[in-house]
Amino acid sequence: MSLAAKKTTRVATKKRAEKTKDSGARELALAIAQAALDKKALDVEIIDVTGKVDYADYVVVMSATSDRQANAIAKNVDGELSRAGTRATSIEGLPQGAWVLMDYGDVIVHIFHQDTRGYYDLEALWSDADRVEIVDQKHA
Repeated sequence: MSLAAKKTTRVATKKRAEKTKDSGARELALAIAQAALDKKALDVEIIDVTGKVDYADYVVVMSATSDRQANAIAKNVDGELSRAGTRATSIEGLPQGAWVLMDYGDVIVHIFHQDTRGYYDLEALWSDADRVEIVDQKHA
């Protein structure tokens, strides 16, 4: 095999690996969104920050109507993902629940009480980032 052919093969293999990694992070973000929606999370958004930050590929942001609901959403997300074999690196903000932060490596989750979400307005930080459509989300 020529040097040029080897280099082309390495580049193609690297691109496939990157695509697979991104696909896995995307599927994880969608699973998180679904687990949150199962507990009636509001305004769930998946923001694709791939290439914009070095700490994650996706940020999932959602609202809860109360601290109790925020806790229930966080526990359901953690439970569903744990059963599927994925554990959070870190979970912060429990049991208070005004803002729960969950770190799944390539996916970061923010669960806000509605008032707190409006105050921090994280979506505005990523207004230029692509959004991932959540098919089962009901639009009120």
